[in-house]
Amino acid sequence: MTAATRFRIFTFDTTHHAMWAEDVAREEDLPVEVVPAPADGEARCGAALRVADAYRQPLEAALQGEGIPHRILSITSGS
Repeated sequence: MTAATRFRIFTFDTTHHAMWAEDVAREEDLPVEVVPAPADGEARCGAALRVADAYRQPLEAALQGEGIPHRILSITSGS
């Protein structure tokens, strides 16, 4: 049995913002995964970025530095 891993889901209002955020994350060498936005995440865009909790702060700082509007949700995977 493995320990639960916390992830953050970054949601966006537009596909443009989601794609831009993915580009910024890749430029910063942050391991993100493009996933469907959760229905309860109040996203207007169907794409979201999933990142391990350990990378939340660097990704958030990078997105804020670029002026990319986003929201952050917390999820747990595994047990």
